[in-house]
Amino acid sequence: MSDARFLDGVRADLAGAGLRASILVRDLDTGRELGLDPDTPTPAASLAKIPIALAVLTRIADGRLDGAEPIAVPAGDPAEALPGTTRFRHPSTIAVDDLVSLAISISDNGAADALLRIVPPAEVMADLEAIGVHGIAVRHPFADLSDTPLERLAPEDAHLAHTLAIRGSTPASGHPVRQLDVARTNAGTARAFADLLAAVWHDRGIPPVAAARLREDLRASLIRHRLAPDLGADDAVWASKTGTLLNLRHEAGVVEHADGTRLAVVVMSTSSVPASTQPAAEAALGAAARALPHRLRAA
Repeated sequence: MSDARFLDGVRADLAGAGLRASILVRDLDTGRELGLDPDTPTPAASLAKIPIALAVLTRIADGRLDGAEPIAVPAGDPAEALPGTTRFRHPSTIAVDDLVSLAISISDNGAADALLRIVPPAEVMADLEAIGVHGIAVRHPFADLSDTPLERLAPEDAHLAHTLAIRGSTPASGHPVRQLDVARTNAGTARAFADLLAAVWHDRGIPPVAAARLREDLRASLIRHRLAPDLGADDAVWASKTGTLLNLRHEAGVVEHADGTRLAVVVMSTSSVPASTQPAAEAALGAAARALPHRLRAA
């Protein structure tokens, strides 16, 4: 079976679960890759925390920042039901180093926004440019991701927010919901995030201690429901970051096999099903994330 026919089958399986996806799998040592529409710009959701964490860790490594410096973090709102400092009822003080761990390992929006106050988006973008990673845009804080139609409607009307997310997209990837408009929100492509992961795993243009620390935090991610069941194993370590917003379901990471093979796997998806909980979509993404690496390794 040709790669084109194989990818058409993967695309059809995803469509059966109501998904459109951009996927790239790359062998980090040989450079061989297999992709499904990997250059499609997509709102990044929490995947944007990866370059932010890297920018902060780089500054800790070269002495521009002190990782032990205490940073004031405002109280959150437990009603938002998000993890970490976003749920804190009281102001807190957390070291820069620990804010990075929270932002990556539990996808803490409050921690990520505290980091952006230290290293603003323009500096994050300059760092990406410096290491030759193009196609990722970091534009705004993560508090903005909690200000969508979903938060403004009653829980029983959540399907309306998802319907707007599904039907509002324009052919040029614009959207009336700002957080879903690739020209206004944090955005990227599967290829760009694979390039970023390759730079982190190869220490390319990055202080080795900063790259090692980011790899450590990605391995420690506690959000394991999307691709981890299909990529993690006793003889394989899955290090990743997820991203979820309205009808977006993403994950980007590296699977490290016991035989030394290291594959970057990036999945960025958009659902056409107006529901928050979609086990069939999660299962379909996991199946695709398993199928492409298997084909790449078998080739």
